Amino acid sequence: MARYTGANCKLCRREKQKLFLKGAKCFTDKCPIENRNFPPGQHGLSRRTRMTDYAVQLREKQKVRKTYGLLENQFRRYFEEASKKSGITGENLVKFLEKRLDNTVYRLGLAPSRKSARQLILHKHFSVNGKVVNIPSYLLKSGDEIQVREKSKKLDIIHDAMKRMKGDMMLPWLSLDKANMKGTFLKEPERSDVPFHANEQLIVELYSK
Repeated sequence: MARYTGANCKLCRREKQKLFLKGAKCFTDKCPIENRNFPPGQHGLSRRTRMTDYAVQLREKQKVRKTYGLLENQFRRYFEEASKKSGITGENLVKFLEKRLDNTVYRLGLAPSRKSARQLILHKHFSVNGKVVNIPSYLLKSGDEIQVREKSKKLDIIHDAMKRMKGDMMLPWLSLDKANMKGTFLKEPERSDVPFHANEQLIVELYSK
């Protein structure tokens, strides 16, 4: 499976904001954004050219794509599916991305980052409704229950991630049972509830050209 293997912090610097790709590091002063909030490369600090409308749209798409850890073809497929559904295409796109299993594992606090969640899922550490699922892109439905498998409940990476998850941090479309290390995807999220600053309309405009 093709996957980006470069430095994740460079992706954040390219977008000039935290994309939370490195788990705990993103919440410390070791995060490069804290003292190097400019694009990587020898011209990153000096570049001050005005961005065209196309460049603004492209950067917004890249920001969202990188945040969820998707390749271009994967992201494009989600957009095409979102455009076929009734409602606002941009909001439909965000909902598709949020329904992914790897994203939900991360949102529940069962993994420190989406990348870590993807790896844990691929290694069969989670079940959905009692059945092992090792497909990170698996789309959840209302009422689906995600649980850490019994043999995986002692993994330090999961326990360390759960320690950082406080009760008031849980999102309204999810619920977490810390004692049993399981969560529930209650319903499809509303765009206004998703804690992600992005202008998805720019992505719609980009792909509609």
